[in-house]
Amino acid sequence: MTRIADVSARSFVALGGGHGLYTSLTALRQVADSLTAVVTVGDDGGSSGRLRSEMDVVPPGDLRMALSALCEDTPWGRTWRDVLQTRLETTGPLQGHAVGNLLIAGLWQHTGDIVEGLDWVARLLHARGRVLPLALEPLEIVAEMRLQDEDRTVRGQVAVATAEGRVVSLRLEPAQPRVPAATLEAITEADHVVLGPGSWYTSVLPHFLVAPVAEALVAAAARTIVTLNIAHEDVETVGMDRIDDVRALRRAAPGFVPGAVVLDESHASDPGLVEELERWGTTVVVEQMCLRGAIDRHDPDRLAAAIELAARKVTPGALRSP
Repeated sequence: MTRIADVSARSFVALGGGHGLYTSLTALRQVADSLTAVVTVGDDGGSSGRLRSEMDVVPPGDLRMALSALCEDTPWGRTWRDVLQTRLETTGPLQGHAVGNLLIAGLWQHTGDIVEGLDWVARLLHARGRVLPLALEPLEIVAEMRLQDEDRTVRGQVAVATAEGRVVSLRLEPAQPRVPAATLEAITEADHVVLGPGSWYTSVLPHFLVAPVAEALVAAAARTIVTLNIAHEDVETVGMDRIDDVRALRRAAPGFVPGAVVLDESHASDPGLVEELERWGTTVVVEQMCLRGAIDRHDPDRLAAAIELAARKVTPGALRSP
């Protein structure tokens, strides 16, 4: 993997979850000396949902994905990454469980500490970075959805991500979860913060629904890079455009104006999008980032180059107010 030298001496924090955060971390490995992932903990489906329900723990799946993205690029790191990502095939109750989810849950039970357990897995992977949870307790995402003229309440990440209609508003339960001190410190101390890509309403916006994290993000806004999604109609945002995502973020965090917003060239001509971003007061970076042969996925190398360009334009951590 080629390292991009221009911002290699700086620290980055990436926030999100799932495949979007995995892609972001894969890209950021090329530009960051110090890298931390802050991961949403609202997943309630699959292996993560089962462990969450049975053990009353934060869902480990997105945390596992982030750890896998940071594995050492050696046979040791890649082997353990693949083991963590392996799903068991059985005829019994373990069917479908990711090995990494079980390992992480076991470490939490053994250590009694979510952050310490994640740090142990990072050591096993010889990870190039750290993975931290958004909160220390499982979160339930609750959305007010509108379909035609009918409003309804939808609960749970999976349900919100797949429900028909537009998301009108979001909230979390519990509304004031406990947040690790390490998570807030990582955001405060990072030279650059990266938000997105990813499931907008269930992986990106929830960070602004946790008050201490939202406050830290607003304080870090000038050195934050927001990466918009490429997909024109993913399951979660059917019927919506990237301008709708921007407006949703602005509603969720009125005091937040990022230093830069990165968008793929396929969206540069979206009606009103660039104008909306300029009115927001942010720097717009338009680059070709789509994975060759795909229509809705970021190429990690192209994303790395775009983030490097954006990082040159935003206020560096060295200029943070004391």
